[in-house]
Amino acid sequence: MSEPSTENPIPRIRNICILAHVDHGKTTLADHLIASCGGGVVHPKMAGRLRYMDYLDEEQRRAITMKSSSVKLIYKDHLIHLIDSPGHIDFCSEVSTAARLSDGGLVLVDSVEGVHIQTHAVLRQAWVEKVTPCLVLNKIDRLITELKLTPMEAYNKLARIIHQVNCIVGAFKSEKYLSDVDSLLSKAEDQEGSEIELAQEDEEDTFQPQKGNVVFACALDGWGFGIEKFAEFYAKKLGASSAALMKGFWGPRYYNKKKKMIVGKKAMESVSNNPEPMFVEFILKPLWQAYHAILERNNDMIEKVVKFGGLSISERELQNKDSKVLLQSVMSQWLPLSDAVLSMVVKCLPDPCTAQPFRITRLVPQREFLPDAADPAILSEAERVRKCIEICDSSSTAPSVAFISKMFTVPVKALPPDPTGLSVVDSADTDECFLAFARVFCGTIRSGQRMFVLSALYDPLKSDQTMQRHVQEVELHQLYQMMGQGLIQVPSAHAGMIVAIRGLAQHVLKSATLSTTKDCFPFSSMAFQVSPMLRVAIEPSDPADMGALIKGLKLLNRADPFVEITVSSRGEHVLAAAGEVHLERCIKDLRERFARVSLEVSPPLVSFKETIEGEGVNIVEKTIPNGRCVVKVQVAKLPGPLTKVLEENADLLGEILEGKSGNRGNTLKSDDESVLALRKKIMDAVEAGSEFISGQLGDKEKVDKYRKTWLKYLQRIWSLGPRQVGPNMLIIPETKTSYADSNGVLVEGSCHVSQRLGLSNSDSETASQTSPLEAAEAALLREAETLKSSVVSGFQLATSAGPLCDEPMWGLAFIVEPYIFPDNSENAHLSDQHGIFTGQVMTAVKEACRAAVLQNNPRLVEAMYFCEVNTPTEYLGPMYSVIHRRRARVLKEEMQEGSPLFTVHAYLPAEASYGFSDELRGRTSGAASAILVLSHWEEIMYDPFFVPKTEEEKEEHGDGSSLSPNLARLLMNKVRRRKGLHVEEKVVQHATKQRTLARKV
Repeated sequence: MSEPSTENPIPRIRNICILAHVDHGKTTLADHLIASCGGGVVHPKMAGRLRYMDYLDEEQRRAITMKSSSVKLIYKDHLIHLIDSPGHIDFCSEVSTAARLSDGGLVLVDSVEGVHIQTHAVLRQAWVEKVTPCLVLNKIDRLITELKLTPMEAYNKLARIIHQVNCIVGAFKSEKYLSDVDSLLSKAEDQEGSEIELAQEDEEDTFQPQKGNVVFACALDGWGFGIEKFAEFYAKKLGASSAALMKGFWGPRYYNKKKKMIVGKKAMESVSNNPEPMFVEFILKPLWQAYHAILERNNDMIEKVVKFGGLSISERELQNKDSKVLLQSVMSQWLPLSDAVLSMVVKCLPDPCTAQPFRITRLVPQREFLPDAADPAILSEAERVRKCIEICDSSSTAPSVAFISKMFTVPVKALPPDPTGLSVVDSADTDECFLAFARVFCGTIRSGQRMFVLSALYDPLKSDQTMQRHVQEVELHQLYQMMGQGLIQVPSAHAGMIVAIRGLAQHVLKSATLSTTKDCFPFSSMAFQVSPMLRVAIEPSDPADMGALIKGLKLLNRADPFVEITVSSRGEHVLAAAGEVHLERCIKDLRERFARVSLEVSPPLVSFKETIEGEGVNIVEKTIPNGRCVVKVQVAKLPGPLTKVLEENADLLGEILEGKSGNRGNTLKSDDESVLALRKKIMDAVEAGSEFISGQLGDKEKVDKYRKTWLKYLQRIWSLGPRQVGPNMLIIPETKTSYADSNGVLVEGSCHVSQRLGLSNSDSETASQTSPLEAAEAALLREAETLKSSVVSGFQLATSAGPLCDEPMWGLAFIVEPYIFPDNSENAHLSDQHGIFTGQVMTAVKEACRAAVLQNNPRLVEAMYFCEVNTPTEYLGPMYSVIHRRRARVLKEEMQEGSPLFTVHAYLPAEASYGFSDELRGRTSGAASAILVLSHWEEIMYDPFFVPKTEEEKEEHGDGSSLSPNLARLLMNKVRRRKGLHVEEKVVQHATKQRTLARKV
């Protein structure tokens, strides 16, 4: 096959990725497309069984895709870059890297299983990255052979799935998407129970078969169709236009044979009691008849099918005793899958010139706020480069810009030989070579070309020295066209091409922007669906191998876009992965490829958080050693919805409080949409919290008081924590009086966060007054000003490590009143040059905040997974025993329509999730499968310091001396023991066996 040869080849390029839930048929579909249009690398007889894109041993063994990989296809003079991506939640980062480089996406949905967790996730990823989707309903054959549905039942099921997918995309469009995945699934399944009568297709729906962006397929057998193929066939037979038939072949539209007209349902009621839609009558019925004829070996019907489709089936295939062979031969000739899918790709998905103007706001967002000292020449050049990216300019005068979405490794021996004979060593590890997975967005890049690597933090408008570490000049060694595991060396790549680049191993960690000019805005960072939650500590079995382990961890960190490598405060090397499968692959890569040493892996380091139960009523007071500062702290629990808003918008809060807003003074412009939206979310969260309290108390006065209190608190936010963006607040006190009517002065904070968020429009009153002050009081006020940062630092330290087990605090507001007094000691004239006084204030604030939590019913908070389990009916008992043993809470259970499978939804604590999938498979003989997605944080209702106090409690538990530790206590002690903190537990030493005095008869 020859590549498309036109003057401007870019309009004939398509960059697409395949997106779907795990086991919905992505790699099988890719096999058939490669077999038809991949230049002969896959034989058609092997398509669907070879799994060409799953070339890693671990992928073939587990039968799941673990990384995104690209292949080049040539279809009707069009160049198509196809990226196959994983469906397992543990490898969702690979979906992000694939979506960033693509303009269109094929969303696969199993027509039997329907919409699942990852279907929501990949549709969201496509929406975030502005990738245009098309829909492929796969495994249509299962409706015939397994579920044995009638054509009418199959039509209703397919219509229901399309309706559900359109509802998900419609929720994104209306910005009403719920982050709780279980809420969406329950909503979708509520609709499933009802009969969906599509009275009229909504013009706003994204996926509509009559538009040509939906294909019905069976990837395993290699056949598929869009309704356009049948419209063209029946147009000649019925003497109608194919455009009219396209509209009639989907929805409640019927064919009146007497009048030879396409009519609605009401018009057909007088003609037939049980009319069938045209999609059923003209498409599904012939399909069902063909299947039954071939599987039942009805030779007369087989001849009719062959004649109906105009097929050429060899006598050898007709005589084959295996009906499946004949079925594949007939169906793949009659309805070839590659033609159906790739013709939809060419017609419905955009080329780079069309897509990049639409995606530019996501790829390179417009700079709204510019530094005051910005050079106009640099700004003009950066805007010119952005414009070239927007129009996909490939002319010789255009700058060359590419984006690297990830680094991946290949064995050096797998690289094609360099025709120049030069050998380039990328790193000290000569067995593995790092390549950059990249797409050219404008201009042309060539082997040997010198370019700049720009990190996501680079800003061309800032000329200070700190920016120099975010830009490096490099030379591109070789460029490769990717063919799955194969690589073809190419001299250059123009705009719209997806290539692998060698020579960047020492310069790019995970992702970066490549540009021929420094005056270029870097591409925005990629959005990942989840964060790495499963953390383990790693050390070599032999301490002498520590150097090899550190080197291997660095290589793994570069090779995997989602893994996180950190060093804990105890000196442990901590590896964070998305889940168990991801962790197993990382450990295997470390042992066999990167470090090549024997490793010791700790049990999972599960994260908890700390909060309080009820209202904080106890006020804590701390005095520093020299008595010059007294800190009073009261703690309150944030409304649940407000905590959730602060957690979900941490990145936006960081931009508002430290990033973009740093260039525009103390207050925000009223037209800043992101701030307005966040402010509205915060206010709505307080209202939602008030409604929840109202449902609990029913006392209107208390609810109004609660609402007013929090509205006042929102106007006095000094800081958020931990790390300036967490779900905890530092509130400045409302009082302005001196401490106990003495000569103490309040260290007044500023409503910094409230002003940035527009929650408080007026500047807080400063401590310095216009009225004349005594010299001593003025000096005290100046000293109070210097202590502000100490108060904030103490708050940050307290919220990052709570009193229970040094875990971050969650959903708390601290009202802190620090008072400073004059120094009447002998050392008053000495300056605090070593920061002893400020350090003591910081420590006092930290200890006061921690003590306030301890005195107000402290509670642990644990992460919860949303768990979806699919299991056959006969294994329900073992499945439930596994779930309940791990403290899971079942939400709902239902039987999948037309199949013996049960789907169970539950909340599973993260602490109990390690080994869950393996135990589930073991107890059910591999029949049950589970998918885990991080859902939310949930408070453990047990008091870790429970002691019987009331008469009822003492009657039930006695004095508490023989009371076994509750769940919260056990978890707290487990974390404290791991961190080396003090654990209060009874340890029996030098015990002797008790002697009994009872006389045995």
